[in-house]
Amino acid sequence: MSASPTAVSPALFPEEKPRPETAAPDAGLKGLPSGGPPPGVRVAVLIPCYNEEAAIGRVVADFRAALPDAAVLVYDNNSADRTAAVARAAGATVRHEPLQGKGNVIRRMFADVEADVYVLVDGDDTYHAPSAPMMIRRLWDGQLDMVNGVRVTDIVAAYRPGHRLGNRVLTGLVARIFGSRIDDMLSGYRVFSRRFVKSFPALASGFETETELTVHALELRMPVAEVKTPYKDRPAGSVSKLNTYRDGFRILRTIVTLVKTERPLAFFFTVFAVLLAAGVGLAVPVVDTWLHTGLVPRLPTAVLSMGLVLLAFLSLTCGLILDTVTQGRREMKRMRYLAIPAPGHAPGALSPPSPSPSSSGDPS
Repeated sequence: MSASPTAVSPALFPEEKPRPETAAPDAGLKGLPSGGPPPGVRVAVLIPCYNEEAAIGRVVADFRAALPDAAVLVYDNNSADRTAAVARAAGATVRHEPLQGKGNVIRRMFADVEADVYVLVDGDDTYHAPSAPMMIRRLWDGQLDMVNGVRVTDIVAAYRPGHRLGNRVLTGLVARIFGSRIDDMLSGYRVFSRRFVKSFPALASGFETETELTVHALELRMPVAEVKTPYKDRPAGSVSKLNTYRDGFRILRTIVTLVKTERPLAFFFTVFAVLLAAGVGLAVPVVDTWLHTGLVPRLPTAVLSMGLVLLAFLSLTCGLILDTVTQGRREMKRMRYLAIPAPGHAPGALSPPSPSPSSSGDPS
């Protein structure tokens, strides 16, 4: 699968000139190998897009220059502007996903595209395309499953303080629960192996898909790495689709759901502890009165206390049962993951030698 090269029409890109006043420096990449995929490795650049007419042409052109042998695919998510036309003119293969939301687009891309290495990047022209070859080389040489692009910038408009704080809080929460191996959980710039993509369930529908990608890698204990990459602000005419509070709460809800799904014993034990503490707290004065008078004058409180304690132990029982179920699910996902070769694996390289005729067991 490859994108057919198409001449770029200057009329479609009136803002294709460099933006020196906003461009992020490449100092973070100095001294690192330029990298790039080995010969014969199929690389797909996946770009989900929604109303990115002002930026998508530059993104496609930059990634085609950085990865000339890669297939660049733009998935248009019901854009109301000329995103699809501009991407096609820039040389990308354009496809459409009618279900609204970044998570829905990623689910479609991962299902449809067959490649050895996948580069996932937003279509807003904020990420650094020349970093892609080095990230791919890091993944391939280290037989990793995900290389995450950690955003580095001094431009306030590119990475607003509210977004930066929210990212730190949410990333810290995930690190505390699932493991501290990722520093920029909400980055939209990542490189994946085939076995990551084809074992990823992709259940999210919106911006919370980055959280799901991170937890998937952490839960299966995949080999991952992070690479610092320059980050810049959007070009003129491009507007962010991220709502700080609404999407922040959606991501927080996704984290809670993933804890319940992937750590059911911890989740339900927390519920058990809260209910048990409330039940015992209500029962203390009731029991104290009964010990002194032999009477239970506050019968509703006693009934409520007993109900809370029963619910507490019911929650603990649910956690124990679901923990066993989750362990089975995790083993199944792991087996599916292991069924796909690792990046850089040479088929047959470690296979045992074929038996010689004299050792085949045939008496003739």
